[in-house]
Amino acid sequence: MAVFTATLNQTAFLFLFIIAGYVLLKWKFVPDNSQAVLSKLENAIFIPALVLGTFIQNFTVQTIAEAWKLLLGSLALAVVAIVLSLLCVGFCSKDQYEQNIYTYGLCFSNFGFMGNAVVSALFPDIFMEYLIFTLPLWTLIYLWGVPVLLMGGGTEKPTLLQRAKSFVNPMFVCMFLGMLIGLLKIPVPKFISSAISTLGNCMSPIAMLLTGMTIAKFNLREILRIKGVYLVTALRLVVFPLLFLGAMLVLPMPKTFAVCAICSLSMPLGLNTIIIPGALGRDTRVASGMALVSHLLSCLTIPVVFMLFEWILS
Repeated sequence: MAVFTATLNQTAFLFLFIIAGYVLLKWKFVPDNSQAVLSKLENAIFIPALVLGTFIQNFTVQTIAEAWKLLLGSLALAVVAIVLSLLCVGFCSKDQYEQNIYTYGLCFSNFGFMGNAVVSALFPDIFMEYLIFTLPLWTLIYLWGVPVLLMGGGTEKPTLLQRAKSFVNPMFVCMFLGMLIGLLKIPVPKFISSAISTLGNCMSPIAMLLTGMTIAKFNLREILRIKGVYLVTALRLVVFPLLFLGAMLVLPMPKTFAVCAICSLSMPLGLNTIIIPGALGRDTRVASGMALVSHLLSCLTIPVVFMLFEWILS
């Protein structure tokens, strides 16, 4: 029960920031472009700082020796999730565009914004392992999720070189820089490490504010009527985590991998389904409904899933 209470407190704490972001934009306390500004700050400064600081402090030779297990396990889990998602989306919608949105949501949870916030708060000792675990997921997002599912259907198909260029971003650059500094034990001046730590601490609250502002741009009554949203949310928040918990009962697996896996699987649906199609001028009602319903219900489902997870471990 202690795990349930601790996780519930953390998810409720994060959800308060989502509500704050919603109110700030809906009631015009902040400019309409605040969402875009926060998104740029989050992706260009706060997340990279969090990743950089984590790898500087924790990346060692031993980490390299163990990393391949996390990467291989994460890739195998992602393949299973993709197969299950492709089998399920036909029941959620018959429209190809909506199926693509649902597929992305099922394959890739909000393991970045929400996942980083939850893991850094509840499992700080394995936060770096979680970042390593999510690398295959980011790779699949850049190579398949975004260009095919979210940007597909256009007249021009992205080339392999264009997809590869997407990896040259602040988060990946800071990750490799942090690996280098941590591995070689390069000394970092105190004022720089303090700045990195402070910027990294901004990641979670800004991410949740951004989520609330994103949802505030849409008509709640309209998007809550989309039936497929509830089925996809149930699959993402309940069915997928329970399938993994069932697998834990019959398959031996390292605890660190299990924690990373359940954290990524139990997170709500991500925001890329809103941000990227929205930038292309496409309909984002379905994606907004997914974000709203899944983040709301995750306040209850995440604590329950973590409680069951702890019970299985013990």
